[in-house]
Amino acid sequence: VLAVVPSYRPQTPPTPRTVPERQAPPMHQPPYEPLRGPDFSSYAPEEVGWLLQDFSHVTLEAPTEEREEAIQSGGAHYAESLPVEYQPDERYQALFRAALDASAARIARAVGAVTETVLAERSPRPVLVSLARAGTPVGVLMRRWARHAHGLDLPHYAISIVRGRGIDTAALRWLADHHDPADVVFVDGWTGKGAITRELSDALAPYPDFDPRIAVLADPGRCVDTYGTRDDFLVPSACLNSTVSGLISRTVLRADLVGPNDFHGAKYYRELAGSDVSEHFLDTVSARFAEVAEAALADAGRLAATDRTPTWEGWAAVERISQEYGIHDVNLVKPGVGETTRVLLRRVPWKILAQRGAGADLDHVRLLAEQRGVPVEEADDLPYTCVGLIHPRYTRGATGADGKTVGTASDPAAGEASDQAADPANTANTAGSAASRHERTVAAR
Repeated sequence: VLAVVPSYRPQTPPTPRTVPERQAPPMHQPPYEPLRGPDFSSYAPEEVGWLLQDFSHVTLEAPTEEREEAIQSGGAHYAESLPVEYQPDERYQALFRAALDASAARIARAVGAVTETVLAERSPRPVLVSLARAGTPVGVLMRRWARHAHGLDLPHYAISIVRGRGIDTAALRWLADHHDPADVVFVDGWTGKGAITRELSDALAPYPDFDPRIAVLADPGRCVDTYGTRDDFLVPSACLNSTVSGLISRTVLRADLVGPNDFHGAKYYRELAGSDVSEHFLDTVSARFAEVAEAALADAGRLAATDRTPTWEGWAAVERISQEYGIHDVNLVKPGVGETTRVLLRRVPWKILAQRGAGADLDHVRLLAEQRGVPVEEADDLPYTCVGLIHPRYTRGATGADGKTVGTASDPAAGEASDQAADPANTANTAGSAASRHERTVAAR
């Protein structure tokens, strides 16, 4: 049993925080070089260089519920631990393979469109920098497209960005020392409501030489201007965790492991090699490049003539859903197929909202929901294919956009909202005693 407990120790006078709320200048010359496969990740060494430290020897995993409670109670930041890696059963793996076969051409076309847009509008020889880890498979595919369509051998790195702490400035300094910042293009897999888009923009404000605009495969949140599509469809790399991302974990930023002049870290799960489909995913999509090349070029041409100014419609939809379902916290609403999958794999889900009539794109979501006992509700006016709602019994201490808690135990309204949402059958009983509320919370657990 791994227990995660707060590390707060009262002192007089209080000492400064070991880790600043956000990493900020001055930057330094880091001594590290990028980590590469096969020593770190199952990707070929030329596919990506990881601007990270290897924490494979450190035990960082915690059970989902314990981790969620520690994060949302303010006892820990989400980047200080890792979720236990989900191990899919054969039924789920079969769904992944079917989804990949069905969507490979669609993904290849979007990869082509976004890569052509980057080459035409950002730099003829861009330096691709993916946001680890969801952005890394997309960055590898964009690099492959540039080689396939133009004979370009583009550099590609993966870098850590942490909500509430900003981007890894040691890695940023390394990039500035080895490449022209004007050529750096940050890459991610998809957008949800746009939280990371805002995080990157804020984090790069002190460094104007870097362009904060993210290039993504899919932008259902309508919060970026460089994308392959704005459709909310299944990107199979969202179905799994490390086993479709080079066997690399989420990134870690913890005071006792990462100093002010260090790269952030991550783990390489070598022991999961038998389940690794990272190369299979890349090869399956790359094999469709030739057949979609003409359509991808046409898509890029249409995008060039389109007003792609971000409208942030996704964020507005999330705010509406948060109010309609009595959650009153946008941070517990995770829109889009990719983000909904993450809720089911890593968080404590409450319910899933699915667009009425959504087909095979949601087969894996329905299976995961069934396995975790989470209801799936169909909706007619959903702007996304699906939306995942994190359990609102954590509303009182829910993680905010800055990575810290947004509610307090002294807020009776927040407490009451949490208790009512945790037990919908008792929403009318708003005058229950503290003891009864405690009993309901224990029962819910």
